[in-house]
Amino acid sequence: MSARHRLLYVTDLAYPARGRRYGDEDVHLTARLRESFDLALCHPLDAAALMDGFDAVVVRNSGPVLGYQQEYEAFRAQALARGTRVYNPLHGRGDMAGKQYLLDLTAAGFPVIPTVDRPEDLHRLPEAAQYAVKPKAGADSIGLRFLPYEDLAGLAYGDVLVQPRVDFRYEVSFYFVDDLFQYALYAPDPERRWVLEPYEPTAEDLALARRFIDWNTLDHGIQRVDACRAPDGELLLVELEDLNPYLSLDRVPEDTRERFATAFADSLRRFLAA
Repeated sequence: MSARHRLLYVTDLAYPARGRRYGDEDVHLTARLRESFDLALCHPLDAAALMDGFDAVVVRNSGPVLGYQQEYEAFRAQALARGTRVYNPLHGRGDMAGKQYLLDLTAAGFPVIPTVDRPEDLHRLPEAAQYAVKPKAGADSIGLRFLPYEDLAGLAYGDVLVQPRVDFRYEVSFYFVDDLFQYALYAPDPERRWVLEPYEPTAEDLALARRFIDWNTLDHGIQRVDACRAPDGELLLVELEDLNPYLSLDRVPEDTRERFATAFADSLRRFLAA
Protein backbone atom coordinates (compact mmCIF):
# COMPACT_ATOMS: atom_id res chain seq x y z
CA MET A 1 0.00 0.00 0.00
CA SER A 2 1.47 3.35 -1.02
CA ALA A 3 2.09 6.02 1.59
CA ARG A 4 -0.44 8.83 1.82
CA HIS A 5 0.65 12.31 0.87
CA ARG A 6 1.05 14.83 3.69
CA LEU A 7 -0.64 18.20 3.26
CA LEU A 8 -0.15 21.41 5.23
CA TYR A 9 -3.51 23.22 4.98
CA VAL A 10 -3.15 26.96 5.58
CA THR A 11 -6.18 28.76 7.00
CA ASP A 12 -7.05 31.48 9.48
CA LEU A 13 -10.02 29.84 11.18
CA ALA A 14 -10.72 32.89 13.32
CA TYR A 15 -10.50 35.57 10.63
CA PRO A 16 -13.48 37.93 11.17
CA ALA A 17 -14.84 38.04 7.62
CA ARG A 18 -18.09 39.96 7.22
CA GLY A 19 -20.87 37.64 6.11
CA ARG A 20 -18.57 34.63 5.83
CA ARG A 21 -17.41 31.89 8.18
CA TYR A 22 -13.95 30.80 7.09
CA GLY A 23 -13.66 28.27 9.88
CA ASP A 24 -16.83 26.37 9.02
CA GLU A 25 -15.84 26.05 5.37
CA ASP A 26 -12.36 24.75 6.08
CA VAL A 27 -13.52 22.37 8.81
CA HIS A 28 -15.84 20.78 6.25
CA LEU A 29 -13.23 20.60 3.49
CA THR A 30 -10.44 19.24 5.68
CA ALA A 31 -12.78 16.58 7.06
CA ARG A 32 -13.25 15.33 3.50
CA LEU A 33 -9.57 15.65 2.55
CA ARG A 34 -8.53 13.56 5.55
CA GLU A 35 -10.16 10.59 3.81
CA SER A 36 -7.38 10.72 1.20
CA PHE A 37 -4.43 12.58 2.75
CA ASP A 38 -2.52 12.98 6.00
CA LEU A 39 -3.31 16.57 6.83
CA ALA A 40 -2.47 19.28 9.35
CA LEU A 41 -3.90 22.79 9.67
CA CYS A 42 -1.84 25.88 10.41
CA HIS A 43 -2.21 29.65 10.56
CA PRO A 44 -0.66 31.54 7.60
CA LEU A 45 1.97 33.06 9.89
CA ASP A 46 3.24 29.56 10.70
CA ALA A 47 3.34 28.14 7.17
CA ALA A 48 6.96 29.01 6.34
CA ALA A 49 8.27 27.40 9.50
CA LEU A 50 6.27 24.18 9.08
CA MET A 51 6.09 23.49 5.36
CA ASP A 52 9.30 21.45 5.00
CA GLY A 53 7.64 18.51 6.72
CA PHE A 54 4.92 18.12 4.07
CA ASP A 55 4.54 17.06 0.46
CA ALA A 56 2.55 20.17 -0.41
CA VAL A 57 1.11 23.34 1.09
CA VAL A 58 -2.56 24.07 0.40
CA VAL A 59 -3.40 27.75 0.84
CA ARG A 60 -7.10 28.18 1.51
CA ASN A 61 -8.95 30.77 3.61
CA SER A 62 -5.83 32.55 4.84
CA GLY A 63 -7.29 36.07 4.86
CA PRO A 64 -6.06 39.20 3.03
CA VAL A 65 -2.27 39.16 2.89
CA LEU A 66 -2.22 42.92 3.50
CA GLY A 67 -2.35 42.06 7.18
CA TYR A 68 0.88 40.04 6.99
CA GLN A 69 2.48 41.12 3.71
CA GLN A 70 6.09 40.71 4.84
CA GLU A 71 5.49 37.21 6.19
CA TYR A 72 3.61 36.19 3.05
CA GLU A 73 6.43 37.39 0.80
CA ALA A 74 8.90 35.43 2.92
CA PHE A 75 6.72 32.32 2.58
CA ARG A 76 6.56 32.74 -1.21
CA ALA A 77 10.30 33.28 -1.51
CA GLN A 78 11.11 30.28 0.67
CA ALA A 79 8.67 28.01 -1.19
CA LEU A 80 10.05 29.03 -4.59
CA ALA A 81 13.66 28.66 -3.48
CA ARG A 82 13.08 25.17 -2.06
CA GLY A 83 10.77 23.93 -4.79
CA THR A 84 7.94 23.41 -2.33
CA ARG A 85 4.66 22.45 -3.98
CA VAL A 86 2.05 25.13 -3.24
CA TYR A 87 -1.62 24.85 -4.20
CA ASN A 88 -2.69 27.12 -5.77
CA PRO A 89 0.63 27.29 -7.66
CA LEU A 90 2.41 30.59 -7.15
CA HIS A 91 2.49 31.69 -10.80
CA GLY A 92 -1.16 32.80 -10.89
CA ARG A 93 -1.78 36.00 -12.86
CA GLY A 94 -4.93 37.10 -11.01
CA ASP A 95 -5.26 38.53 -7.49
CA MET A 96 -2.30 36.41 -6.40
CA ALA A 97 -0.09 38.89 -8.26
CA GLY A 98 -2.00 42.03 -7.28
CA LYS A 99 -4.43 44.04 -9.41
CA GLN A 100 -2.20 44.58 -12.44
CA TYR A 101 -4.28 42.06 -14.34
CA LEU A 102 -7.19 44.52 -14.44
CA LEU A 103 -4.99 46.93 -16.38
CA ASP A 104 -3.67 44.18 -18.64
CA LEU A 105 -7.15 42.86 -19.41
CA THR A 106 -8.48 46.37 -20.05
CA ALA A 107 -5.66 47.00 -22.52
CA ALA A 108 -6.31 43.64 -24.21
CA GLY A 109 -9.99 44.41 -24.71
CA PHE A 110 -11.40 41.78 -22.36
CA PRO A 111 -14.89 42.30 -20.86
CA VAL A 112 -13.69 43.88 -17.62
CA ILE A 113 -14.62 47.05 -15.76
CA PRO A 114 -12.36 49.64 -17.44
CA THR A 115 -9.33 50.29 -15.26
CA VAL A 116 -6.49 52.84 -15.34
CA ASP A 117 -3.62 53.73 -13.02
CA ARG A 118 -2.32 57.01 -14.52
CA PRO A 119 -3.88 60.47 -14.54
CA GLU A 120 -3.19 60.84 -18.27
CA ASP A 121 -5.42 57.79 -18.90
CA LEU A 122 -8.48 59.05 -17.03
CA HIS A 123 -10.06 60.18 -20.30
CA ARG A 124 -10.25 56.53 -21.34
CA LEU A 125 -12.82 55.78 -18.63
CA PRO A 126 -16.53 56.09 -19.43
CA GLU A 127 -18.40 58.92 -17.74
CA ALA A 128 -19.81 58.02 -14.33
CA ALA A 129 -21.30 59.76 -11.31
CA GLN A 130 -18.49 58.37 -9.15
CA TYR A 131 -15.27 56.45 -9.58
CA ALA A 132 -13.92 53.59 -7.52
CA VAL A 133 -10.38 54.06 -6.24
CA LYS A 134 -8.69 50.96 -4.84
CA PRO A 135 -5.14 49.97 -3.86
CA LYS A 136 -3.28 47.81 -6.38
CA ALA A 137 -2.45 45.45 -3.55
CA GLY A 138 -5.93 45.61 -2.06
CA ALA A 139 -8.28 42.80 -1.08
CA ASP A 140 -11.64 42.35 0.58
CA SER A 141 -12.60 45.99 -0.21
CA ILE A 142 -9.80 47.24 2.06
CA GLY A 143 -8.94 50.83 1.11
CA LEU A 144 -11.79 51.13 -1.40
CA ARG A 145 -13.31 54.60 -1.78
CA PHE A 146 -15.58 56.42 -4.22
CA LEU A 147 -14.78 59.88 -5.59
CA PRO A 148 -16.21 62.30 -8.14
CA TYR A 149 -14.22 62.86 -11.32
CA GLU A 150 -12.88 66.25 -10.22
CA ASP A 151 -11.11 64.65 -7.24
CA LEU A 152 -9.23 62.05 -9.28
CA ALA A 153 -6.46 64.38 -10.47
CA GLY A 154 -5.16 64.80 -6.92
CA LEU A 155 -4.62 61.11 -6.22
CA ALA A 156 -1.20 59.63 -5.47
CA TYR A 157 -0.93 57.50 -8.60
CA GLY A 158 1.33 54.49 -8.77
CA ASP A 159 -0.30 52.45 -6.04
CA VAL A 160 -3.98 52.87 -6.90
CA LEU A 161 -6.41 51.86 -9.62
CA VAL A 162 -9.37 53.90 -10.85
CA GLN A 163 -12.57 52.47 -12.32
CA PRO A 164 -16.02 53.89 -13.06
CA ARG A 165 -18.55 52.94 -10.41
CA VAL A 166 -20.88 50.62 -12.31
CA ASP A 167 -24.56 50.70 -11.41
CA PHE A 168 -24.76 46.94 -11.85
CA ARG A 169 -27.87 44.81 -11.53
CA TYR A 170 -26.17 42.04 -9.54
CA GLU A 171 -22.84 40.32 -8.93
CA VAL A 172 -22.26 36.69 -9.85
CA SER A 173 -19.37 34.36 -9.06
CA PHE A 174 -18.24 31.27 -10.97
CA TYR A 175 -16.26 28.64 -9.07
CA PHE A 176 -13.73 26.37 -10.78
CA VAL A 177 -11.44 23.54 -9.73
CA ASP A 178 -8.61 23.40 -12.27
CA ASP A 179 -10.49 24.23 -15.49
CA LEU A 180 -13.69 22.43 -14.42
CA PHE A 181 -16.73 24.56 -13.61
CA GLN A 182 -18.35 23.58 -10.31
CA TYR A 183 -21.19 26.02 -9.53
CA ALA A 184 -22.22 29.67 -9.63
CA LEU A 185 -23.71 31.97 -7.00
CA TYR A 186 -25.10 35.48 -7.23
CA ALA A 187 -26.18 38.32 -4.98
CA PRO A 188 -29.60 39.55 -6.18
CA ASP A 189 -29.32 42.61 -3.92
CA PRO A 190 -26.16 44.66 -4.68
CA GLU A 191 -26.31 46.12 -1.16
CA ARG A 192 -26.03 42.65 0.39
CA ARG A 193 -23.17 41.16 -1.55
CA TRP A 194 -22.68 38.14 0.73
CA VAL A 195 -26.34 37.07 0.71
CA LEU A 196 -25.84 34.63 -2.13
CA GLU A 197 -28.16 32.30 -3.98
CA PRO A 198 -27.51 29.55 -6.54
CA TYR A 199 -27.26 30.88 -10.10
CA GLU A 200 -27.89 28.94 -13.29
CA PRO A 201 -25.38 30.32 -15.81
CA THR A 202 -26.11 30.54 -19.50
CA ALA A 203 -23.71 29.16 -22.08
CA GLU A 204 -22.59 32.76 -22.72
CA ASP A 205 -21.98 33.32 -19.00
CA LEU A 206 -19.78 30.23 -18.76
CA ALA A 207 -17.91 31.10 -21.93
CA LEU A 208 -17.00 34.47 -20.43
CA ALA A 209 -15.87 32.94 -17.13
CA ARG A 210 -13.77 30.38 -18.98
CA ARG A 211 -12.00 33.13 -20.93
CA PHE A 212 -10.47 34.34 -17.69
CA ILE A 213 -9.68 30.84 -16.42
CA ASP A 214 -7.89 30.10 -19.70
CA TRP A 215 -6.06 33.44 -19.56
CA ASN A 216 -4.72 32.65 -16.10
CA THR A 217 -3.02 29.41 -17.28
CA LEU A 218 -3.18 27.64 -13.89
CA ASP A 219 -3.22 23.89 -14.54
CA HIS A 220 -4.21 23.17 -10.95
CA GLY A 221 -6.07 25.10 -8.29
CA ILE A 222 -9.30 26.68 -7.11
CA GLN A 223 -10.36 29.91 -8.82
CA ARG A 224 -13.34 32.24 -8.52
CA VAL A 225 -14.38 34.56 -11.33
CA ASP A 226 -16.41 37.50 -9.98
CA ALA A 227 -18.43 39.49 -12.48
CA CYS A 228 -21.22 42.05 -12.47
CA ARG A 229 -24.21 42.40 -14.77
CA ALA A 230 -24.03 45.89 -16.24
CA PRO A 231 -27.21 47.86 -16.99
CA ASP A 232 -26.96 46.90 -20.68
CA GLY A 233 -26.88 43.20 -19.76
CA GLU A 234 -23.16 42.65 -20.37
CA LEU A 235 -21.14 40.69 -17.81
CA LEU A 236 -17.94 42.46 -16.77
CA LEU A 237 -15.11 41.01 -14.72
CA VAL A 238 -14.78 42.43 -11.23
CA GLU A 239 -12.10 40.13 -9.83
CA LEU A 240 -10.15 37.00 -10.72
CA GLU A 241 -9.43 35.43 -7.35
CA ASP A 242 -6.71 32.78 -7.57
CA LEU A 243 -4.96 33.03 -4.21
CA ASN A 244 -7.44 31.99 -1.53
CA PRO A 245 -11.00 32.44 -2.81
CA TYR A 246 -13.76 31.97 -0.28
CA LEU A 247 -16.17 29.40 -1.71
CA SER A 248 -19.49 30.12 0.06
CA LEU A 249 -20.13 26.39 0.28
CA ASP A 250 -22.81 27.02 2.89
CA ARG A 251 -24.87 28.60 0.09
CA VAL A 252 -25.00 25.57 -2.20
CA PRO A 253 -27.00 22.32 -1.92
CA GLU A 254 -25.36 19.43 -0.09
CA ASP A 255 -24.81 17.39 -3.26
CA THR A 256 -22.99 20.35 -4.86
CA ARG A 257 -20.88 20.78 -1.72
CA GLU A 258 -19.91 17.11 -1.73
CA ARG A 259 -19.20 17.15 -5.46
CA PHE A 260 -16.89 20.13 -4.96
CA ALA A 261 -15.00 18.37 -2.15
CA THR A 262 -14.49 15.35 -4.40
CA ALA A 263 -13.24 17.57 -7.25
CA PHE A 264 -10.87 19.31 -4.81
CA ALA A 265 -9.37 16.01 -3.65
CA ASP A 266 -9.05 14.74 -7.23
CA SER A 267 -7.30 17.97 -8.24
CA LEU A 268 -4.83 17.63 -5.39
CA ARG A 269 -4.03 14.07 -6.44
CA ARG A 270 -3.34 15.22 -9.98
CA PHE A 271 -1.24 18.09 -8.66
CA LEU A 272 0.89 15.80 -6.52
CA ALA A 273 1.34 13.34 -9.38
CA ALA A 274 2.39 16.01 -11.91
